[in-house]
Amino acid sequence: MGGKPLLLIAAGGTGGHMFPAQALAEAMVRRGWRVKLSTDARGARYAGGFPHVVQVEEVASATFARGGAAAKAMVPFRILGGVLSAVAGMLRDRPAVVVGFGGYPTIPALAAAWLLRRPRMIHEQNGVLGRVNRVFARRVDRVACGTWPTALPEGVAGLHTGNPVRAAVLERAAAGYIPPGDYPMSLLVIGGSQGARVLSDVVPDAVARLPEGVRRHLRVAHQAREEDMARVVAAYEAAGIVAEVQPFFRDIPARLAEAQLVVSRSGASSVADISVIGRPAILIPFAAATGDHQTANARGLVDAGAAVVMPENLLDPDGLAAQLGAVLTQPDRAVAMAQHALGQGRPDATERLVALVEELAKGKTA
Repeated sequence: MGGKPLLLIAAGGTGGHMFPAQALAEAMVRRGWRVKLSTDARGARYAGGFPHVVQVEEVASATFARGGAAAKAMVPFRILGGVLSAVAGMLRDRPAVVVGFGGYPTIPALAAAWLLRRPRMIHEQNGVLGRVNRVFARRVDRVACGTWPTALPEGVAGLHTGNPVRAAVLERAAAGYIPPGDYPMSLLVIGGSQGARVLSDVVPDAVARLPEGVRRHLRVAHQAREEDMARVVAAYEAAGIVAEVQPFFRDIPARLAEAQLVVSRSGASSVADISVIGRPAILIPFAAATGDHQTANARGLVDAGAAVVMPENLLDPDGLAAQLGAVLTQPDRAVAMAQHALGQGRPDATERLVALVEELAKGKTA
């Protein structure tokens, strides 16, 4: 083992959980730690970006959210099997610290760490604890919060670390902001991976309703799902708006840095990117998000005066046009929003997580 301390990271199978886990893994490997990743088959597909020295241990994942009655009846047994396997693994190779990032695949590692009294913590990306993190919040040594404020169980204290952002975002942290004016302006529309249809339904129509003096300076970059692209392109063309419509932008950090205004879902990573780069935003929370966590994610930026939130069920072209116009015709307000967004940013989120891991390792009793 070479005497290096071991960090066991457990993360569920979505990008939202896996990305901050990857950021911590990279930082700890650089600091001379061994790192293992415990995830399920879905999460393993996201593990390609992890440092090659990180050992990926696949666990049998089980969730009560999918499958029929028979499948649901088997869930506790699958989880128990996973916990016993994780206990055996920890007895063979004792982790100095165990960190869970949410999702059902984190249950075995966190439960084993609790049973064996290993130093342990969770990181919650959203403003509302996910189901698994809610279960373990009272059974870990630290609760790190990516979004602030985060709704926590009574008696549980959270530490605001922020959500780690990609290197491409950090490179543009606090990039100079050019306020709206009588020159080319950029509006960035990003829907996230789920449910972006409502943005395709409403945003082009809202942009078409802006005053002509604003419209003629506007260039739109709009991320739309494949099946919505043709009608989104047609809507912008009919309104005479210069628009680039793609199913996925690979250069979102660069586009954020160039934008005068962002219209976005309020997923945890999108909110973190907007905050670290520092841009005014109109946030439209995904209504079907578990526990309405996207509304909670938006709260910090809204309370700081950096963003306007528009609930999906109240979203219409006239209302959105009014909010777009209120930012794009008031440069002083736009500058203030950008500065307030920066005040919410945590570009050092990964370093904060590293510090917590090292603090737990030093204070371990087992």
